[in-house]
Amino acid sequence: MRAVEFQEYGGPEVLRVVQVETPEPGPGQVTLDAAYAGVNFADLKARAEGYRVGSLPFRPGLEVSGRIRAVGPGVTGLRPGQEVAALVDRGAYAEVVVAEAAAVLPLPAGVDLRTAAALPTVLPTAHALLHEVGRLRAGETVLVHSAAGGVGTVAGQLARAAGAVAVYGVVSSAAKAAHALEHGYDEVFTEDAFTDGVRRATRGRGVDLVLDPVGGDTLRRGLDTLAVFGRLVSFGNASGAPPWQVGQPELYEGGRSVAGFSILSLARSAPEELRRLTERALRTVAEGSVRVPVTAQFPLADAAGAHELMGGRTSTGKLLLRISG
Repeated sequence: MRAVEFQEYGGPEVLRVVQVETPEPGPGQVTLDAAYAGVNFADLKARAEGYRVGSLPFRPGLEVSGRIRAVGPGVTGLRPGQEVAALVDRGAYAEVVVAEAAAVLPLPAGVDLRTAAALPTVLPTAHALLHEVGRLRAGETVLVHSAAGGVGTVAGQLARAAGAVAVYGVVSSAAKAAHALEHGYDEVFTEDAFTDGVRRATRGRGVDLVLDPVGGDTLRRGLDTLAVFGRLVSFGNASGAPPWQVGQPELYEGGRSVAGFSILSLARSAPEELRRLTERALRTVAEGSVRVPVTAQFPLADAAGAHELMGGRTSTGKLLLRISG
């Protein structure tokens, strides 16, 4: 079978399509004939920086949709031929993918394989950030960084559906601003001016909840935009800057709080919670209350092109690799 791997760290050009042995499922596992794989920023960090790699060569990819090929010993409730989506630890950029059965969900009516590949990381993450960790309540205001990305595109819609009275976004370009405004955001600010933008839009009050995948100085500045009793949830460090250490004085002022979240950590430590989040997320798509726009797809052989686009300043929404179907 074909799979994408890299044998050294670097730019998109280090990604190679290789022929490898087709895997078989072990105990508690299934194999999928993959239809689509999602492309995530974590894949780019793995390729460029060795994020969560461990050893080389490495096959990237965290989310996949397809049909179950085979089930391993001890697996119940899943059968060959079922259309499913799955979150995997690695290796989704391949024609056949191994997944833990606990992280595999049959697709509800109304969710096709193309849409499903965009869901395993984005929707559960957005749900968890807003509801489980951020504790969003109706009538509150929200600020989302990287508002035109995969999580940001969904978070704006979910915040609106949850009763937020205002949802603000932060983006890096005019094209991304237009995308965010089409997906639940009331107003969008540039990265260099979001603190002043929030003060103006909220008349000095600040926002109740900030979602930050950027880290570094952006996290520090985001804390300054919080209202009294506001919460900031950090879920990434896309800036690559050293983590900013939050001090007690910043938290004492106005009773502000900071929390963190990682969908991959949740998959390892509490898979039953991840399954609950994912099932809930899939329902929102099946019901039509949330749209997950796939803005570009690439063939498996051009995974490098997908990485190049995602790493630029014009990428919006969700990117996929089409593997079959």
